Amino acid sequence: MDTVLRDVRVIDGSGGPSYRADVALAGGRIAGIRRETDGGPRPAAARMVDADGLALSPGFIDMHAHSDLALLRDPAHEAKAAQGVTLEVIGQDGLSYAPVDDRTLAEVRAQITGWNGGGTSRSSGAESGGGGDIDFTWRTVGEYLDRLDHGFDGRGIAVNAAYLIPQGTVRMLALGWDDRDAGPDELARMKQLVAEGLEQGAVGLSSGLTYTPGMYASDAELTELCRVVARYDGYYCPHHRSYGAGALEAYEAMVALTREAGCALHLAHATMNFGVNKGRAPELLALLDKALDAGADISLDTYPYTPGCTTLVAMLPSWASEGGPEAILARLRDEATAECIRHVMEVEGADGCHGVPIDWDTVEISGVSDPALAGHVGRTVARSAAERGEKPWVTARRLLIDDRLGSTILQHVGHEENVRRIMRHRVHTGGSDGILQGDKPHPRAYGTFPQYLGRYVRDLGVLSLEECVAHLTGRPAARLRLPDRGLVREGYRADLVLFDPATVAAGSTYEAPRTLPTGIPHVLIDGRFVIEDGRRTDVLAGRAVRRTASDRP
Repeated sequence: MDTVLRDVRVIDGSGGPSYRADVALAGGRIAGIRRETDGGPRPAAARMVDADGLALSPGFIDMHAHSDLALLRDPAHEAKAAQGVTLEVIGQDGLSYAPVDDRTLAEVRAQITGWNGGGTSRSSGAESGGGGDIDFTWRTVGEYLDRLDHGFDGRGIAVNAAYLIPQGTVRMLALGWDDRDAGPDELARMKQLVAEGLEQGAVGLSSGLTYTPGMYASDAELTELCRVVARYDGYYCPHHRSYGAGALEAYEAMVALTREAGCALHLAHATMNFGVNKGRAPELLALLDKALDAGADISLDTYPYTPGCTTLVAMLPSWASEGGPEAILARLRDEATAECIRHVMEVEGADGCHGVPIDWDTVEISGVSDPALAGHVGRTVARSAAERGEKPWVTARRLLIDDRLGSTILQHVGHEENVRRIMRHRVHTGGSDGILQGDKPHPRAYGTFPQYLGRYVRDLGVLSLEECVAHLTGRPAARLRLPDRGLVREGYRADLVLFDPATVAAGSTYEAPRTLPTGIPHVLIDGRFVIEDGRRTDVLAGRAVRRTASDRP
């Protein structure tokens, strides 16, 4: 045995009752579990950890992460490692960095700078840890996963990562930024790209259906792509067409198209936001229960906070984003076109803002790419405008142009009662949706998992500890079809978290969003301590988690 965790309270990820035990680790696996009630000798090892008073759970699985570049830029990656996250699912919201060619790589890097930075160690507000600039040598999904495996000097990355093929990037590669239906040859190419990505190890397909160019796809087009995903026993993970006006209809459309395709569905950040959806979580859950009872394969994730987080440019109407970043900037610089954009956003409700007229008092600037614009950070657009004696659209338009679309925002449009109802559902999992970019990122990036355990389990009693751990471990591992992760079982991988149920808490706040959590002294990946006594070690045990050959059609 390499390590024994002695006298620990085991919360095994199944949702069943906890128990006290000694847990022995060897060769990166759980080699033995001796319960307190078992007879015989206790296991011994070169390294004994007194875990009395601590709980042991499987490593947390972040089902919605935006660490696509952070994993290659920052070897420490404390934002997730310190929370007990041992696996992140990236490639979210239909936009990421593979598969690409030279053109689309440049375009997608520009489009989601606000999510991930530009890929350099000098990116404003980026995590720093000595990782340096990213080389961007890959083009295919397989090459990107290989790059994650290599990590830093061939030693790997901070935590494990699984990848979703980004449908918006695939569409960008097949037919550019045009707002039109795909032709037969273009659809065939997209289906081929999805199949190749799944063959190379991706776990499914994501969409961002309020983000261009993915939002230009019809439901019929998405259904055809989902048929490919279904053949590989993967899943479809949509950020669907609205979380505001028409949200229930948007959820229902995703259920219908995946049912037609025979594809598993995982609903990304499954919230009900804006005033039109206050108190309507029960309607969403009834819709899902009806589909589940009819045999649908559905799961969802949420973060335990009310504000959302995205880029400022995402608020624009989709027609204003056709053609890509340079076309957007040209429209914003044109007075007549900019006035049309303002009218749609403020009066009609843009599809980029979920069909709801934008309230600039709810839109807080959380990060900028140009440090010269840092004076906007931490202020709502309405407040920044008032300080400058101008209307909010004037401020927002100038910020979009001057920051070259790189600004990130918090959008304060959620409802606590919806958050609590949805997190209790039988198919719920945890996902941070953590954007690590910006001077004041959303605290969910650094706090989602201890926030669940501290606030919603211990303080509010919304979930029991055993239930919550299952939501964060065993249930997401089952969605990802991982045969040896997500449970504390003999033979399973030793991706584990030791935490104190009495003290675990998120340290991150809206005022200090990069503060690390408390009450999580030890985190192990592959049986190696990545967090030890509350401090990050230099261990890089993370690798790409690929679909295996047995998952292929």
